[in-house]
Amino acid sequence: MITLAELCIHACAEAFRTDREIIATGIGPVPRLGAGLAKLTHSPGLMMTDGEAYLVEQPVPLGPRSTAPKAAGHLPFSRFFDAAVWSGRRHAIVTPTQIDRFGQTNLSCLGGDHARPRTQMLGVRGFPGNSIHHRNSLFVPAHGTRTFVAGEVDMVSSAGYNPARRLPGGHYGDIDLHRIITNLCVMDFGGPDHAVRLVSLHPGVSVDDVQAATGFPVLVEGQVPETALPDADALAIIQSLDPHNFRGSVIQGNPPVGREA
Repeated sequence: MITLAELCIHACAEAFRTDREIIATGIGPVPRLGAGLAKLTHSPGLMMTDGEAYLVEQPVPLGPRSTAPKAAGHLPFSRFFDAAVWSGRRHAIVTPTQIDRFGQTNLSCLGGDHARPRTQMLGVRGFPGNSIHHRNSLFVPAHGTRTFVAGEVDMVSSAGYNPARRLPGGHYGDIDLHRIITNLCVMDFGGPDHAVRLVSLHPGVSVDDVQAATGFPVLVEGQVPETALPDADALAIIQSLDPHNFRGSVIQGNPPVGREA
């Protein structure tokens, strides 16, 4: 039995696919497991951190473990920007609170104006710098119109492809939004003018399901394929990296693939 979380982990791993030597940063259990799966299968050049101060060549399993991870180098927060962020040698998969049709994201606040929001969240964190220096993808465990909003996000925390936000003479060539992985589908920004485009549908999900759960039109080109499933080897790697099944709590109910997400 393949669960929806495992399907999303496999899709995140495909998003990380590369022949470059870059740092893969997966924020949250599913993207992090996706980075580890990519490293141990098709993208051996990926590097990761232990989440504290060290660079590691082998993925660190989630949760309690009997041995400490083997470090490949010292990479404290103060050095991470020069080593990975500013140089573009990083691909991060993150989970924002809101996403709009231009790929702008919000992690800061909801409702009202910025000085007096209805809900205060984390602030923009590292999103502004990350969004203009290296590749970014998005993971959304609950695809709905509260996340994929009509209009613009309440507070722009990271740059996207919105032409109204671009200043004359500005350099925007390093903005690289790659994939959006959700509990319903995989999307990208491959449409005209970087429009959000449907790449694949998870088993049991229709185009109408995706559009009904999205606050803006999603481009559909031809017959949309089904999202690829992880094979037995991939499932074994996922289990080895998550022996305590943290992945099972990310998506509500974590149903078997094929049932309604």
